[in-house]
Amino acid sequence: QVQLADSGGGVVQAGGSLTLSCVASRLGHEKYAIGWFRQVPGKEREGVSCIDWRGVSPYYLDSVKDRFTISRDDANNAVSLQMTSLTPNDTAMYYCAASRGGLCKRYYDPTSRTSSFSPTDFTVWGQGTQVTVSA
Repeated sequence: QVQLADSGGGVVQAGGSLTLSCVASRLGHEKYAIGWFRQVPGKEREGVSCIDWRGVSPYYLDSVKDRFTISRDDANNAVSLQMTSLTPNDTAMYYCAASRGGLCKRYYDPTSRTSSFSPTDFTVWGQGTQVTVSA
């Protein structure tokens, strides 16, 4: 069974940066996509970024595009989420998660004309790391 350990959260002032790390163990020979989600109390878990097993064409939530960068380090079974220009709206518990099959499956909403990925497609989760951005 794959296990994920996420870390790197903390308290930072608005405009600051943090880098989250997700280290996987017991991957075996399967391909996994890795996603980062965030959740605040009372709200649904939101997909922030996802990278497939090849590390190409990563997905980003619109509100984090040009501020967050996801990357894979397969030699160390790690995925990082570099977050810059943080705002209080980024405050949340952040989780990394693994999806078997290796692809970031996206769902298109014709009403909002946006695409997203679903936490239900991810079967293994890290314990979460808190990110708090002060104004």
